[in-house]
Amino acid sequence: MGIEDELGPQAVKVYKAMKDMGFAAEDKMGTAERVTMGTKLPKTMVMNALQELQTKGFVRRKVREKAAGYYLVK
Repeated sequence: MGIEDELGPQAVKVYKAMKDMGFAAEDKMGTAERVTMGTKLPKTMVMNALQELQTKGFVRRKVREKAAGYYLVK
């Protein structure tokens, strides 16, 4: 069972983009804006995909002073 079986197509694209950009640890997290630029999807689609990834336990969100950061867990 792969990641494609558990997630929608936008969430898979966001996950792979985050992996390629190196957002794989808490000290190397990226903002939703950076993920949007990397995927070339509209920001609302990226935000929905990040929400889905959070719900399924693939991504964690950390609230920071200016913008929230996202990083991969799985």
